[in-house]
Amino acid sequence: MATLFFTHPECRLHEMGEWHPETPLRLDAITDQLLASGVLPHLDEREAPAAPDDALLRVHTPAYLAELARRAPAEGYAEIDPDTSLNPHTHAAALHAAGAGIAAVDAVMAGESDTAFCSVRPPGHHACPDRAMGFCFLSNIAVAARHALDHHGLERVAVIDFDVHHGNGTEAALSNDPRVLMCGFFQHPFYPHSGTDHPAPNMLNQPVPAYTTGNAIRELVENVWLPRLHEFKPQLILISAGFDAHREDDLGQMGLVEADYAWITTQLVTVAQAHAQGRVVSSLEGGYNLSALGRSVTAHIRALAGI
Repeated sequence: MATLFFTHPECRLHEMGEWHPETPLRLDAITDQLLASGVLPHLDEREAPAAPDDALLRVHTPAYLAELARRAPAEGYAEIDPDTSLNPHTHAAALHAAGAGIAAVDAVMAGESDTAFCSVRPPGHHACPDRAMGFCFLSNIAVAARHALDHHGLERVAVIDFDVHHGNGTEAALSNDPRVLMCGFFQHPFYPHSGTDHPAPNMLNQPVPAYTTGNAIRELVENVWLPRLHEFKPQLILISAGFDAHREDDLGQMGLVEADYAWITTQLVTVAQAHAQGRVVSSLEGGYNLSALGRSVTAHIRALAGI
């Protein structure tokens, strides 16, 4: 079965200014590299639906969701913080970005494919239950995790976050839920300056210093993540797939390359095949050097798809 590839045109219309690194060109870079590499024809392309309110309310407060809709401007930008703004398309884009993860979970649970990648933006892992921050508006992977647990009745879901920044919003949504094991590495000290202060027992946070290389990350995954994942026996693996730990990305100072992302993904697919009937859903987070992003996502999807 082909790996599913979810996206939506609204995800390209959200933008926060020409100066902003979280640009629509990120999605173009991914599609261009998938085409150039010959991978795209092997994927099952699907349009992401908008996330329904009931799914969002499993993670976000009603007051915050109402505020997000209310603040959407008719034109120009509505600033939330110096790095995070809404334009007239942001609310719709965020709904489709979150909806992609829900649809991908539904599809892999239905046996339509073992694996899926959501090429969507805005990203989600900094979005907290009651506020937007760090380029993020809705907690895409946390929403997908809650959907898998509460709608599909799964008992164990693993969340993996390999973005260079700590996924504080995902952690806030999923802390202390014994049905979830979240494994993440992230540059520390670094934005959002979280993840190290007494994390919950279901949070396997691994802060690493700037300039950490791929070899060190592989050792961490092999010696720390994999034993815990095999012990947990997840029925589904969800990935917050940020690629800004790449050595060419200026928004971080880590040293990963495409081969490292492929290796990490292969290890996660192996865990999924052992415990989760192969089910893996991945959703785009960071990655701001366009060339490195396109190459890294292609390597990631090759490993997901086994091609």
